[in-house]
Amino acid sequence: MKKIIIVGGVAGGMSAATRLRRLNEEAEIIVLEKGPFVSFANCGLPYYVSGEISEKDSLLIQTPEALKARFNIDVRPLHEAIKIDAKEKIVTIKHKEELLEESYDYLILSPGAKPFIPPIKGLAEAKNAFSLRNVPDLDRIMNHLEKEKTKHATVIGAGFIGLEMAENLRHRGLEVTVVEKAPHVLPPLDEEMAAYVKKELIRNGVKVMTNQSAVAFQNEGKEITLEDGSTLLSDLTILSVGVRPENTLAESAGIELGFGGGILVDENYQTSLPDIYAVGDAIVVKQQITGEDALIALASPANRQGRQVADAISGHRRKNKGSIGTAIVRVFDSSAASTGLSERAAKQAGLDIQVVHVSGKDHAGYYPGATDVLLKLIFNPKTGAIYGAQGVGEKGIDKRIDILATAIKAGLTIFDLPELELTYAPPFGSAKDPVNMIGYAAMNVAEGLSQNIQWYNLEDELKKGKVLLDVRNPLELKNNGQFKNAIHIPLDELRSRVQELDASKSYIITCHSGLRSYIGERILKQANLGAENLDGAFSLYNTVKPEEIKRV
Repeated sequence: MKKIIIVGGVAGGMSAATRLRRLNEEAEIIVLEKGPFVSFANCGLPYYVSGEISEKDSLLIQTPEALKARFNIDVRPLHEAIKIDAKEKIVTIKHKEELLEESYDYLILSPGAKPFIPPIKGLAEAKNAFSLRNVPDLDRIMNHLEKEKTKHATVIGAGFIGLEMAENLRHRGLEVTVVEKAPHVLPPLDEEMAAYVKKELIRNGVKVMTNQSAVAFQNEGKEITLEDGSTLLSDLTILSVGVRPENTLAESAGIELGFGGGILVDENYQTSLPDIYAVGDAIVVKQQITGEDALIALASPANRQGRQVADAISGHRRKNKGSIGTAIVRVFDSSAASTGLSERAAKQAGLDIQVVHVSGKDHAGYYPGATDVLLKLIFNPKTGAIYGAQGVGEKGIDKRIDILATAIKAGLTIFDLPELELTYAPPFGSAKDPVNMIGYAAMNVAEGLSQNIQWYNLEDELKKGKVLLDVRNPLELKNNGQFKNAIHIPLDELRSRVQELDASKSYIITCHSGLRSYIGERILKQANLGAENLDGAFSLYNTVKPEEIKRV
């Protein structure tokens, strides 16, 4: 009978434990968890802060007693593995004040990640600063909210968890300020897509400060000094500046570490030491698109890895194919999601890329309740390979990004996207879904039918002598604003007025979303005029650079 010890529960560890039992009824399986809860929904913690999840027990997925009854797994909360003797195959465990030892045949490490706590002056003395990673962290935050007079909250870090905390603290009635060191919120997204999220935060009363970081805490954390010298008053501060692999146990055992301090594993999740495996947020994975080492701390890959390592130990070899990093966040009435590489990451990887943005509706526009969907696709214009996608909108973003994530995993190209047959009825989608449409738009670029200009290149292109042609109608210009240096010909008049344009000039065409400007581009090109399409058009440019728009 084999004895398997798993260090760490939650996603990776518990997936491994339960899969092992389904494959090995006779194995002895022990799960060591240093915290009080072995299986909890850490992704749901922020929603308890606002009361949207009203019962804390809802966050506790399994108890040791339930796991013993159903799976015959020996689950030991408050048991911390502190040492591994790989030669003798023994784990030393701390439980309360007692030291215990357990032998193993196989050892699976699933220690997860720990919050990165920056070395900020005065942080150690701050009594109102917290991170949120587990249920005890949540208890400390809730205790502070209930016992202390809390009006002003500061969230340092505008990643996924930071924005979820900002939303839920705002729903609780607090004044919330978000401080982010990067140039924009949600750094995994590209700037123009994150601009929509910032707009939604501001609309809901959250103050957003980017290109800023906290450099000092005073008055036991009630005052925060930022790098520009300004000061924030804060009754509660949430530190959400990222996570790091929890590698202490692995490092002390002599297990080889790699990128970012993550645990190195092979394609079967085995570490550099025999019979010791590792999964979850603590391991180095391959970014499946680039093949480069990466740290991807997400629940879905951790669950998959837990199952696969159990298969590997049980003789069912499952190759660790890597991850692409697919994530979504709700921010008040909006959502933002991404999969694969951002435009920035693709450029840093030296990939040959083109980008297209497409606007659509989450379901048929004529059916009540339709809302806007904005998708961005990053792809190789020569091969059609899809490198990444992002989406923002009120509804339906999860569906579109999930489809595009599946396309990337399956090796589909931009030429396959229009061929996808997706469910359609007016309450659910459109006959030409935004995913189909972004495939068509990417094909037009790849096949040379359209040349697009990105929002960040517009100013430089105009300085070269190109002319911006806005084909929106006069009422749109009046109601929504207009570019400062554009000429205006409504699309429906363009064919009859094309002779008004200077054939020696090259034109960049814009409309509201990019569809009419593409039609205008085709009209001008077939009239032998130089024409390019402003990708994302006025709507995108107005969101990311509102100061450049003239209001009538």
